[in-house]
Amino acid sequence: MWLSLAIWVPIAFGIVLLALGRDEQASLVRWLALAGSILGLLVTLPLWAGFNFQTAQMQFVEHVPWIGRFNVYYHLGVDGISLWFVLLTAFINVIVVIAGWDVIQRKVSQYYAAFLILSGLMIGVFTSLDGLLFYVFFEATLIPMYLIIGIWGGPNRIYAAFKFFLYTLLGSLLLLVGFIYLYARSGGSFDIQTWQALPLPATAQTLLFFALFAAFAVKVPMWPVHTWLPDVHVEAPTGGSAVLAAIMLKLGAYGFLRFSLPILPDASRQWAGLMIALSLIAVVYVGLVAIVQKDMKKLVAYSSVAHMGFVTLGFFIFNAEGVTGGLLQMIAHGFVSAAMFLVIGVLYDRMHSRQIADYGGVVNTMPRFAALALLFAMANCGLPGTAGFVGEWTVILGAVKANFWLGLLAALALILGAAYTLWMYKRVYFGAIANDRVRALKEINAREGLMLIVLAVAVLWMGLYPKPLTDAMDASVTHLLQQASATKLAAPLPN
Repeated sequence: MWLSLAIWVPIAFGIVLLALGRDEQASLVRWLALAGSILGLLVTLPLWAGFNFQTAQMQFVEHVPWIGRFNVYYHLGVDGISLWFVLLTAFINVIVVIAGWDVIQRKVSQYYAAFLILSGLMIGVFTSLDGLLFYVFFEATLIPMYLIIGIWGGPNRIYAAFKFFLYTLLGSLLLLVGFIYLYARSGGSFDIQTWQALPLPATAQTLLFFALFAAFAVKVPMWPVHTWLPDVHVEAPTGGSAVLAAIMLKLGAYGFLRFSLPILPDASRQWAGLMIALSLIAVVYVGLVAIVQKDMKKLVAYSSVAHMGFVTLGFFIFNAEGVTGGLLQMIAHGFVSAAMFLVIGVLYDRMHSRQIADYGGVVNTMPRFAALALLFAMANCGLPGTAGFVGEWTVILGAVKANFWLGLLAALALILGAAYTLWMYKRVYFGAIANDRVRALKEINAREGLMLIVLAVAVLWMGLYPKPLTDAMDASVTHLLQQASATKLAAPLPN
């Protein structure tokens, strides 16, 4: 019941907002959107309160026939891997609703409806235990995000929206082919847990691994299929960038954990070297690319690619520290990246520019805002005591445990992250007031302060006390590593 509520409450509110549809009712729309997002968050809290940390079994399971002829079920559940992403999605949705309160002035009901529906669909991805249901939710998330970019984005929004849609859709077509093969191989079942126990030939595992890779790597995004992300971030509205970085990028990484490692363990181990190499390129090379960016949003976009490289690196070194660190990094990146984009949005709303060269001395006119921005910048660098440190450091420990040189290369990202983040902060906030436009800036208002302070509390809470997160993950991570270390080779199918 609780999982269905987490999915369908925000979707229902989104449909109601679409029915309202007129900008003359914008005030009512905003309050309804806020109510829907808060209620969507509240219905996820019993999942945490009632969660059993001692088991790796799926909890809060719902299992109802959906398409009986093809043995398809409306099958939901959460474990220690997916629990926190459900909570994170609902939490970020509330922040995004608050962020757009005064900023969005046209098609207000459609804007908020898109975010509410998107929130429900993403929670559906994290909770689906039926392959076809997962695929439907996974693909359906493209539609509201495509509209968010294409309608409320920047001057090149149509180009960015098409690029986003085509990249992710083309990758997902191979995912569907892989699911159909698993359905046939399992005797007509879309049950993901059945697939995880299925022996598969080595060749089939390899082909399936790369079919799933095509969908999940684009979504992460991994190098070299990351090129859509900076263009999309630059054109997307602030709320769209926050949700894209905080949640949507996690769908691909989650797919590796739910499908690639447990269903295709032999292929995952065989191709782990490739995955580690691509992850390290993202961590180091993309970090260098970030340093030379002149647009704040594009810099943070490349930063996201580098930070998500830590996630895939952690997953494919096959030890508890790596996988746990990757999960922690996903959650931390959800808080920090959302905060970084919202901070840029605050400046853009006042100056209508994202160019670093147009700023300078912001701390003199917006000191409280500059203090909050500094906290998020430090978290983006991986400062101890912030959320950004916990995941990266744990991945580095896992990498050192697997191979010292892997850990050393991964640790370079902490230096690069500090380089591009602090250099951007210095040029935007420190020094003398650069121009009259900066001199005219006004301090953040109560609404902006609320959303940034809530995120600041989340960043510090996770950085100082990550134990609740790791306690929930431990059993599921141990079970996943057992699956990933097993051999599930089967004889090839007869011709």
